[in-house]
Amino acid sequence: MFRALVYTPLYNGLVFLMDLLPWADVGVVVVVFTVVVRLVLFPLAQRAVKTQMAMRALEPELKRVKEKHTDNKQKQAEETMRLYRENKVNPFSSFLVLLIQLPIIFGLYFIFLRGGLPNIDTDLLYSFVSTPESVTMMFLGLVDLSKKSLILAVLTGVTQFVQGRLAVPMTPPRAKNASLKDDITRSMQLQIKYVMPVFIAIIAYTLPSVIALYWTTTNLFTIGQELFVRRTLKRSTSAP
Repeated sequence: MFRALVYTPLYNGLVFLMDLLPWADVGVVVVVFTVVVRLVLFPLAQRAVKTQMAMRALEPELKRVKEKHTDNKQKQAEETMRLYRENKVNPFSSFLVLLIQLPIIFGLYFIFLRGGLPNIDTDLLYSFVSTPESVTMMFLGLVDLSKKSLILAVLTGVTQFVQGRLAVPMTPPRAKNASLKDDITRSMQLQIKYVMPVFIAIIAYTLPSVIALYWTTTNLFTIGQELFVRRTLKRSTSAP
């Protein structure tokens, strides 16, 4: 089902774009194709970012509710849901949006990882999609996307770091009376910010650099998307 509904349509879209832009190398096509797909998903991603920002704004109130009803979990849950309702926040909406996006994101990843470029699998092509006459793997004449690239791997790690800084709130100093849950949350935030970018950069360096280019493009788009949504929300809240 994944192959029929996600992988094959995306693969055909990529090959169609290669045929439509015969002057472009695979790297340029990957960048254009990734941006087009992310633009299609933008309304869903925008909703997820708005939900995350709204929940982040509620964190002080949620913390007060937690401290006030420490010994009464049922009352704590009721007050938490009341806060969500009053502020029109659905904590599950970002999770549902992520579930919708994940198959497409994985589809793109597997295309660039196992798509066999520069060879085209004609068995996967629809009847109306033509096979491009040539497929050039040299990105801008500088990087062979069929091989690993240290430069693109580093760019992947750097853009992942910036994305993590934007997505994850500032990690406060550890409180003296911090609970185990607070310590775990703080540890995860630090790992997302500092460990994950290094880990992703190492993985990107072990794979064909076309994966690193896709990853970098996706990170850059996500960074731009986050900044755009933040600016839009700031304008709407400051408007009279």
